[in-house]
Amino acid sequence: MKETPKSLSPTARVLMGPGPSPTAPSVYEALAKPTLGHLDPEFLLVMDEIRDMQRAVMGTQNELTMPMSGTGSSGMETCLVNLIEPGDKVLVGVNGVFGTRMVDVARRAGAQVTEAQSEWGRALDAELLREAAGGEQHKLVCVVHAETSTGVLQDVGPIREVADELGAMLLLDCVTSVGGLRVSLDEWGVDAAYSGTQKCLGCPPGLSPVSFSERAQSALKAREHAVQSWYLDLTMIANYWGSERSYHHTAPINMLYGLHEALRLVLEEGIDEREARHRLHSAALVAGLEAMGLSPRVPEGERLPPLTAVSVPDGVDDAAARAHLLEHHNLEIGGGLGPMKGNTWRIGLMGAGACRENVELCLTALHDAMSAQGAAPAGDGVSAAQAVYSE
Repeated sequence: MKETPKSLSPTARVLMGPGPSPTAPSVYEALAKPTLGHLDPEFLLVMDEIRDMQRAVMGTQNELTMPMSGTGSSGMETCLVNLIEPGDKVLVGVNGVFGTRMVDVARRAGAQVTEAQSEWGRALDAELLREAAGGEQHKLVCVVHAETSTGVLQDVGPIREVADELGAMLLLDCVTSVGGLRVSLDEWGVDAAYSGTQKCLGCPPGLSPVSFSERAQSALKAREHAVQSWYLDLTMIANYWGSERSYHHTAPINMLYGLHEALRLVLEEGIDEREARHRLHSAALVAGLEAMGLSPRVPEGERLPPLTAVSVPDGVDDAAARAHLLEHHNLEIGGGLGPMKGNTWRIGLMGAGACRENVELCLTALHDAMSAQGAAPAGDGVSAAQAVYSE
């Protein structure tokens, strides 16, 4: 064996990509608190508080609300494998990577999947979903509320209307909206939803909050086949988070401490105030980008405030610019995915990272990175952002 590696000392990057997002100091402190047993009476109280706070942050009274062990994709898989049985008809709106991923997971669970394909960078049109369904009844309609791959925010109301017409439950991906925008699952009529800790909640990746309506719970109880995944089977996991406290798997204790603090910070700030903060800094960032001659990829009324997608200007190498940001400004932003790969930057303002300091740093650093490639911006982005703040 080679020499034992030294203790880790990672660089403290400024995280302004599509996730993970910056973590508040108090969340780091919570992660470092003494580990308890997963059935310790003191820890069971922590679990109860997490469920109560998660319900408040996700806008629901659903009894079956808890964080799943695993990142946001585990929440996606949890919702799909628990609600789908072989042969079920599922309609998925696809306007980015994560709609595509839902299609893949649903098919693996044995569903008959219909895809409603839409333009990347645009919200889904309810009529497109109607046409794709062809008037047939479906068990599930699945859409992404906040599409991280494109920076699109989806209006849920018209999609719920389509689901009602099809006799379907509505499943919503809220990975990049929970904790940064108001999410109102009960008001919107959402039957199943999932999120992730590493976006606007401002906690390191490792947990995925999920919530199931009474209708979804009834569907779960009425299953004729065992849930495809043992690890994500809510018929068993619910007994650990419920009054039975039945052992299923060892919970990630310290990650749950971190989530407890992250949820507490959301509620302490106030959900409306938190959304206003994300929208303010997003507006300042977009104003700065446009002053520099950069074009947002999403129309104004469909933009996701915590995640801004902007076109890479002609003559600028995407990867080289992002490498310049990391090397010279210690700043991480994201590149595009799918058809947006190589031509799009994705800039995150999430959780603790949604602040004026980060907006101005990003605009300054992008100006420098573009100038280094001989493509100096047309205008002063920082001044344009400051004008938004002065208003």
